[in-house]
Amino acid sequence: MNDLKLQISIAGENSLVIYFSQAPDERTIQKIALINRQLNEKLHNFIIDSIPSYISLLVTWDNLIIDYMNFKKKLVECVNNIAFENSTITRDIFKVPVYYSNVTGPDLENLAHQKHISTKELIEIHQNREYLVYAIGFAPGFAYLGNVDKKIAAPRKSTPRLKIPAGSVGIADRQTAIYPNSSPGGWNIIGRCPLKLFKIGKGNDFRFSIADRVRFFSIDRNKYLSLGGKL
Repeated sequence: MNDLKLQISIAGENSLVIYFSQAPDERTIQKIALINRQLNEKLHNFIIDSIPSYISLLVTWDNLIIDYMNFKKKLVECVNNIAFENSTITRDIFKVPVYYSNVTGPDLENLAHQKHISTKELIEIHQNREYLVYAIGFAPGFAYLGNVDKKIAAPRKSTPRLKIPAGSVGIADRQTAIYPNSSPGGWNIIGRCPLKLFKIGKGNDFRFSIADRVRFFSIDRNKYLSLGGKL
């Protein structure tokens, strides 16, 4: 048993949201990932989908099989039986190659100028830490990674671009992310990853999940092109 206090809110006729804290942190993310796994293992006959993120877990169940009150009871029992202190969840660590350049990172030079550092320093700061996957959203496979060093944190652009190439690596506030597919966006783009991170119906090289870890490393133009990158 554990003393975890759940705050549960209805989010539709067959969905509910479990809230865990006021602010996201590593401990909360690990706990959400563990609960998400346990619920899908123990209540797989009832659960249609579950979406974990920063401080919450959205769960959708089949209300043709079980009603809200009975599902909620089973969910609470399942969570209360998790021994968090004795449970661990192993997550992947992804090493992601990035070609940092003015061609692949149109905001690289300007962001460095804003921060009064060189582009080389900005790149080193960006790749000099391990990032935690806090949520998946905005687009399929789009992972919100944190936390970016305050030295290079920057707000979203006031005017979003209509099209950002797939693989683009951006910064927004204290988060960084890789655009899995070409899409509009307002993040500060500083480089590009040559690998396909997500492609519907075609499989993928990486598929990030909440609580995974990501580390970036720099590659040159030739390596970028040899790995399938496009300019």
